[in-house]
Amino acid sequence: MASPPYVLVVDDERDLVRLLEFNLQQAGFETGSAYTGEEALQKARQRVPDLVVLDLMLPDVSGTEVCRQLKASPRTHTVPVLMLTARTAEIDRVVGFEVGADDFVSKPFSVRELVLRVRAILRRAATAPDDELHDTVGPIRVDPAAHRAFVSGEEIPLTALEFKLLLTFMSRLGRVQTRESLLQDVWGVSSDLQTRTVDTHVKRLREKLGAGRDLIETVRGIGYRMIDPSSP
Repeated sequence: MASPPYVLVVDDERDLVRLLEFNLQQAGFETGSAYTGEEALQKARQRVPDLVVLDLMLPDVSGTEVCRQLKASPRTHTVPVLMLTARTAEIDRVVGFEVGADDFVSKPFSVRELVLRVRAILRRAATAPDDELHDTVGPIRVDPAAHRAFVSGEEIPLTALEFKLLLTFMSRLGRVQTRESLLQDVWGVSSDLQTRTVDTHVKRLREKLGAGRDLIETVRGIGYRMIDPSSP
């Protein structure tokens, strides 16, 4: 019998952590807890969770920094992160998604809704399209396990979100990706962020790709496509 998914809850509000743990356990999940960013990183290293519920405002390391470190580590970079925050400004959501967060819930929230979000994220991760990753396209090469990208043999610095965006293009070589589908598959949202967010990140990614920038084509009025220069 398969063991239940393990969810690590990270928040400095102990009553909230206990409430979330109780409801997640009632929903069939196994849980762990951490009250600081450093404790969260330590526990994630000791046992890799299936999902992390992560507060943005922590007393030591910020939630965004915890998320960035989780996504930068080969051991935990595929772990989905659901971020909690009392903030509602769009910039906080953008920063969260920039460092690799998979979803975003603003406080106060319905605990029942949060449990449903956790289920949806895990279901999406389990049923992600089985795309074929081409780890080398023209001068671009990626090493997904190490979370590293190279152009003409030189490593390029990518954020967690930029790396995920590049992997999506390289897994769907030659196929047009609409802005809406990229929002769903890379950012994990449908209409919460405007499509200009996609354009901004594709522009940044192209700039970093240097000699490989022209491999990402704009399909006017629709979205983007990565071409294979070796195809006839």
